[in-house]
Amino acid sequence: MKEYKLVELKLGFRNRIQKFEDVLNQHAREGWVLKEIPQGWNSIILERNKNR
Repeated sequence: MKEYKLVELKLGFRNRIQKFEDVLNQHAREGWVLKEIPQGWNSIILERNKNR
């Protein structure tokens, strides 16, 4: 079974790409995988196996 998480991005204007990478890496360490980036880049949807 899968579980999903919606993360709202608050990246600001400076170092936007680096902050986005840091958010992805932080969640990847917890087992989350990027599932989708909705149009507008204001949030991301993450997925992972619920029974880890």
